[in-house]
Amino acid sequence: MAPETAADAELVLSELVTNAVAARAPRDRQVGIRVERRHDAALRVEVGDTNAAEPQRRDPAPGDEGGYGLLLVDALAHRWGTERRACGIGKTVWVQLPAPESEPASEATAAALTVRPGQRVHTHGAWRTVRTVRSEPYATGGLALVLGLDEGPALRVPAATVLALRSGDGPHR
Repeated sequence: MAPETAADAELVLSELVTNAVAARAPRDRQVGIRVERRHDAALRVEVGDTNAAEPQRRDPAPGDEGGYGLLLVDALAHRWGTERRACGIGKTVWVQLPAPESEPASEATAAALTVRPGQRVHTHGAWRTVRTVRSEPYATGGLALVLGLDEGPALRVPAATVLALRSGDGPHR
């Protein structure tokens, strides 16, 4: 990956995480982070939080110390946007950065909270395609994710559990 792309990704990630941590959280504060090299030679950075409100660009006055985050994201990103989390709680802000020297990653790890339908997870010794994602609270507090899989029983894990992931269109073993 080109050094300037890595530096841009680091700065964008920092801005998005800062926004996610500062956002009001209606439930347990859970921030999910995902960085993925894509097959189209782009780098995708995602930060999700439990607040469903769309991020708002500000128009800071000269000398203001804050309000520049999304302006910076706008300037560095090839494109960016938001989407509702697959688990139904909150949103994910995603940014796509050009990464001309990168090769697609075959596998990655991420918190269960960031898993989306169509991705593949490694569970019970095999790769399974995620068909559905839903969340449910534990009786003792906290959040569980229930992943409906293409084969076998659903996978129920704490939201912060780290899972091995592949894109849905990657190699299947």
